[in-house]
Amino acid sequence: MAIIASPLQAHHLAKGKYVFFFGGGAADGEASMRNLLGGKGANLHEMTRLGVPVPPGFTISTEVCTHFYTNAHAYPAELKTEVDAGIARLEELLDRRFGDPASPLLVSVRSGARASMPGMMDTILNLGLNGATVAGLAKLSGDPRFAFDCYRRFIQMYSDVVLEIPKKEFEAKLDEAKERRATKLDTALTSEDLEALVSEYEEIVVKRSGHPFPQEVEGQLWGAVGAVFKSWMNERAKYYRKMNRIPEEWGTAVNVQSMVFGNMGDDCATGVAFTRDPSSGSRVFYGEFLQNAQGEDVVAGIRTPLPISRLSASPGRSLEETMPAAYGELVETYKKLEAHYRDMQDLEFTIQNQKLYLLQTRSGKRTGFAAVKIAVDMVTEGTLTPREAVERVQPEQLIQILAPIFEPAAKDQAVKDERLLSKGLPAGPGAACGRAAFSAQEAVKMAEKGDPVVLVRAETSPEDIAGMSASLGVLTTRGGMTSHAAVVARGMGKCCVVGAGELTIDEKRCEMRIRNVKISEGEWIAVDGTTGEVFVGQLPTEASEVVRVLIDKTMSPEESEIFRDFTKLMQWADEVRRLRVRTNADTPRDSHVARAFGAEGIGLCRTEHMFFEESRILAVREMILANSPQERRDALAKILPMQKADFAGIFREMAGLPVTIRLLDPPLHEFLPHEEAAVNSVARALDLEGRVVRERVAALQEFNPMLGHRGCRLGVTHPEIYEMQVRAILEAACEEAEAGSAVIPEIMIPLVGTTKEFTMLKSMTDRVAAEVFAEKGRRVDYKVGTMIEIPRAALLADRIAVDAEFFSFGTNDLTQMTFGYSRDDSGTFLPAYVEQGILPRDPFASLDVDGVGQLVKMGCERGRSTRSDLKLGVCGEHGGDPSSILFFHSIGLDYVSCSPYRVPVARLAAAQAALGGGGDKTA
Repeated sequence: MAIIASPLQAHHLAKGKYVFFFGGGAADGEASMRNLLGGKGANLHEMTRLGVPVPPGFTISTEVCTHFYTNAHAYPAELKTEVDAGIARLEELLDRRFGDPASPLLVSVRSGARASMPGMMDTILNLGLNGATVAGLAKLSGDPRFAFDCYRRFIQMYSDVVLEIPKKEFEAKLDEAKERRATKLDTALTSEDLEALVSEYEEIVVKRSGHPFPQEVEGQLWGAVGAVFKSWMNERAKYYRKMNRIPEEWGTAVNVQSMVFGNMGDDCATGVAFTRDPSSGSRVFYGEFLQNAQGEDVVAGIRTPLPISRLSASPGRSLEETMPAAYGELVETYKKLEAHYRDMQDLEFTIQNQKLYLLQTRSGKRTGFAAVKIAVDMVTEGTLTPREAVERVQPEQLIQILAPIFEPAAKDQAVKDERLLSKGLPAGPGAACGRAAFSAQEAVKMAEKGDPVVLVRAETSPEDIAGMSASLGVLTTRGGMTSHAAVVARGMGKCCVVGAGELTIDEKRCEMRIRNVKISEGEWIAVDGTTGEVFVGQLPTEASEVVRVLIDKTMSPEESEIFRDFTKLMQWADEVRRLRVRTNADTPRDSHVARAFGAEGIGLCRTEHMFFEESRILAVREMILANSPQERRDALAKILPMQKADFAGIFREMAGLPVTIRLLDPPLHEFLPHEEAAVNSVARALDLEGRVVRERVAALQEFNPMLGHRGCRLGVTHPEIYEMQVRAILEAACEEAEAGSAVIPEIMIPLVGTTKEFTMLKSMTDRVAAEVFAEKGRRVDYKVGTMIEIPRAALLADRIAVDAEFFSFGTNDLTQMTFGYSRDDSGTFLPAYVEQGILPRDPFASLDVDGVGQLVKMGCERGRSTRSDLKLGVCGEHGGDPSSILFFHSIGLDYVSCSPYRVPVARLAAAQAALGGGGDKTA
């Protein structure tokens, strides 16, 4: 995909300024600085202005990256002149000369996008060294060993990044040198060893590239700058951007900075520090360092780093004890930076001859637990206002707080033990560990015996609902983020991993295979629905404290600090949001959980899920197999009290709040058995011939059932089905009202595409309601509306709204029908579409604002043009997606509805939308 210049970049391109010296007043305003200079560059400029000790340097702006990719890797004509001026200024400041053998200037070349992408792009250190300047560095430092070690590192890094020679060839030579030295009972390479190693490295370059290692320092610099720009489009950077929704067109800046050295001796060091603990959020200075090392040593894990604080290290080994003056300056600096940026900072530092230098500061990456604690603590400390705290936490981070988790140490050990089998899509957060069951029936049996279960299927269907309910988690090899498994598992608050395509399931043998590993039924597996990882064997899990306080009631609020912080944050979010948040729930239990999480009603109760329970599926099948409307009514009469009991339980849990109940939506064939044994079993139970059942199953099969005989079409052709459901809803409402509950039923007619469909079924609803009220001797207020999920309904929304009292946008089907994508099969090509830039993201996971969103907006506007008080909501999976919620807020919806465990996520996202957009404030 071509990178297109943003308006800001176009502005600076027109001005012709591409290089900005640190602290030189590059741009007005923090946001514009980050857009132009990247996050790293903007912060280096800002630290310089604040008087923080930063090695001098300059930033080549993100606009050059735009030019680089839109002009076949060519640079703007003026860039060389500006870069030369930047180098000249460094030479003047430091009294060094670029390429001067007597007094060489060395620089680092680093990337720096506006959003933090740690480790995704390339860096080159010690640039400016060659056969002549290495001697000058040795003389200046008084340490030839140091000089040749720097040159050795530079050749390896430059060859890997710029010349594309695999670094493993250089590492092999280094290992050989260490082995030779070890035979002399010494582990430290001498200057002679390193000089010889440099010669070997140079031979590798000649052998692999056909040319000597570049000696001309200006050529080195431009080679490095080009390589850093190219790294914006490497595979890991593209994957990271996709995962974190970072636009490709942003590009990266390049920072050229004078070198400081943490590897010049024992009075030197390099390290990384956080101004607060990034895991827990505790207000402690947290970090690690290496003495006599360069930054790459910390990142690469070549040596084990030590804690910076004496409280976390063995006596005499911390930075605080070994270099107290530098440590004291580091403490003063971190406090200054946290106060200035008003956020937890991630610092990179180098100490050269006891002098501290800051190489980077950025808002530190943190867990969901830390994000909430830091935001709330900073309000208490007076650093942030409650509204700012609401903006600081990414809504998705709340999932970590609510979901069960694997014990971190146990998971790390499982990875080391090579027990990680595969990685799929993280569809339902949390952790689940149990015995593998390859059918819903077996899952139920195993659970009844008291075994924890993980249901493993190629994909799930509504018939698997009992097995899913009995399982702790669900794993599928097919399907996407809105597949049946994903939608239902999220609604249940179940851990779920879908689309783990590396795994092969043999349902006949009841086993799963990958590589040389076989998992049989009953064997232990563990799935992490937050990361998508699948492990073989057992891993211990623990329930989140918030769930233990709110749902399980096994912990008191006073015992849980994270619960208290979570509650404060949610309270602040509720004070500012306009958009209401309901839940998609089909059972009293789901309703109870959702209300505990702050749901303000039910936006979607799927009545078909109630049909699959073992006690009622036979009556449902009897109804479908009936030969006449009367036979159908006789079977439905058996189902009515069951449905009424379900609705009564939901009304009790949601007393005082609206409950939107969707009448039957899926095609009837989904409720019938398809396997021969199951067909025969149903035939015996209903005293029918197996042939009759098979014929009925065959008659109901459709080529494209999602576009076939379902939704309101069932209500038109089999009105007795909808009549029974309306009666069950309103009888339950009347009886609960009689018992003192405040009930607010809303009856939703699905899949409407014509006004006549809606008016016909609304008349039926009103007729049955009148009958029920007459029988019960009381009436309850109710609304009748429709789900807008067919494009034609959005186009005719003004006509439908004449009779409809509310619209609920079913964005799953609306996306499917607008794009013409099957949401169950699109996983085979959508990843490629996203990868190639055809689509910015999976439209089933995050709303397509440009297409589907315009239909939603049109439906809102046209509906309210007829009925100004029309209630508008969304109940598709997009109702729990933060970026989609931002759009729904902007077009004036009244509420979103999502699965119970996403209610807090939606509440926070709705608050951020009201505050002006939300987004990642911690990148």
